[in-house]
Amino acid sequence: MTVKLSGIHIYPVKGLGGITLEQSDCTTRGLRYDRRFMVVDRVDEFVSQREIPKMATIWTAIIGSKLEIAAAERESVSVDIEPRATPTHSVRVWSSHVSAQTVSAEADTWLSDYLGRDVRLVYMPNNAERFCNPEYAKNNEMVSFADGFPYLMTNEASLDNLNQKISRRGGAAIPMNRFRSNLVVSGATAWAEDDWKDIAIGSALFRVAKPCARCQVTTTDQATGAMRGPEPLMTLSTFRDTNKGILFGVNLVPVKLGTVRVGDQVEFN
Repeated sequence: MTVKLSGIHIYPVKGLGGITLEQSDCTTRGLRYDRRFMVVDRVDEFVSQREIPKMATIWTAIIGSKLEIAAAERESVSVDIEPRATPTHSVRVWSSHVSAQTVSAEADTWLSDYLGRDVRLVYMPNNAERFCNPEYAKNNEMVSFADGFPYLMTNEASLDNLNQKISRRGGAAIPMNRFRSNLVVSGATAWAEDDWKDIAIGSALFRVAKPCARCQVTTTDQATGAMRGPEPLMTLSTFRDTNKGILFGVNLVPVKLGTVRVGDQVEFN
């Protein structure tokens, strides 16, 4: 059985729509451009789809050196994908206080008007430090504005198995985009990722840090922002509920940086 990389996804702005790629460079903080921007409220705490599901309906695209932010029936707004250095201030994502810089008053207004809240767009510069949980990351690995780890991998066969169980309960199939993963693999058996420790893809190497505990964002339709009921968490909880949470996917940390491409063979032990 050959396991291959079947999907690569980045989310330049935490909580907004993602971008599907054919290849990507792996950096210490995650795939290049993944979650380097974040939306914060007036007290500089991050906001996400947990509070504002409508964030899912905002699209992002990288066009040249610009990050474009757009939504239906709205003029788009663009910012530099790598903003020039400006003074930083502290923002909060979960329990982490991180140095970030403001990006664009125009983008702040666009996001505030669309989301109906007073928010700002901030960027994590290269000199900002945010470390992964040392219980699982043993070498001071860093992360961007992702929830906790620089990479999230999911397995198509595990989703197929989950959807079979949802179907037997009378529910509709859940697409992979509900899980907002960076790397998707095909050709493995269902839940094989539970036993993987080290993973090689293309020229990059990764270590599995921990299984990923899932939250209510997985119940939000990523195309419409609508809350679609209790799935997939209701069914996942019947067979994937642990003292670490309801699990789907695995969090990775990089061991060797490189480039990954859709179709790359995935090797693991």
